[in-house]
Amino acid sequence: MSEYYWDSTIEYLRNTRGLYYNDDYLEFLVQNVWKMNTPINIVDYGCGYGYLGLKLLPLLPEGSTYTGIDKGKDLIMEAREVFDKLPYSTEFIQGDIEDIFVERQYDVAICHAFLLHMASPREILQKMMDSVLDGGRVICFEPHWIANTANYGFDGIQHSEVVRLGILQKLYETSAKDSGKDGNIGMRLPILLSQLGLRNVECRVSDKVNFLDQNMDVAEKVRLFQSLREEGIGQELEDPVKVVEQMVQRGLSVEEAQAQYAAELKLFQVFNSDSWLTYAPNMKISYGTVGRECSDLE
Repeated sequence: MSEYYWDSTIEYLRNTRGLYYNDDYLEFLVQNVWKMNTPINIVDYGCGYGYLGLKLLPLLPEGSTYTGIDKGKDLIMEAREVFDKLPYSTEFIQGDIEDIFVERQYDVAICHAFLLHMASPREILQKMMDSVLDGGRVICFEPHWIANTANYGFDGIQHSEVVRLGILQKLYETSAKDSGKDGNIGMRLPILLSQLGLRNVECRVSDKVNFLDQNMDVAEKVRLFQSLREEGIGQELEDPVKVVEQMVQRGLSVEEAQAQYAAELKLFQVFNSDSWLTYAPNMKISYGTVGRECSDLE
């Protein structure tokens, strides 16, 4: 049995990725923003089961290739099994991205919800840049947790009762300072990409707003509710003493930790499949051009 945490989360990854993007928006990015109108070779850092490959390959010109790299043995096995049934040119490599060497042979390096888990994201970004040919791109789909938590809409309950933004902001920032792993990295990425030397750096925001609608199809409502729960909205909490202690260890005062626990408990109590909810994950999509030489790909 694998000891790598993300190998145990394949179902979670499958059930929550659909919350983030509308397919027509991804198509707009590929065709109108990035203008990927000739075959390209993509490398995906922290590919998981190949989610981005499944989304992007159908939108890319015939002849494009996709290489996924991930530390997870089970994730890579799952990706190979999925893509073996599809008509695309793919390769999957199991390895620790912090140690693995990737040759400079790709037109685009991408990642999705990956850099937030890295203690040294600058080093990973440099690896991504080093694997891309002159004039190619680095594209990062990463979260901005505080914007994410601000983007809930409830019926019959005030947002501030169940989401304590000030406390969460402190919690996220303290955790990032202590560990280097930053759940708000989505908003930092344009700065990091430019500081590392990429040109024409820009950032977009994911467009999808999920609506748990009591008038929607029942099966679709149940599926969406389950996905939102797995995303972390209104999850059941552990022992309050343990949770408060953990938050204090992460930098909150006892009073702040207790207030945060009370807010999370209330959300768990009021949020169910009969709730009305809007939720916009607000993923940030940052990208830039590798500028060792002049390029026609800008």
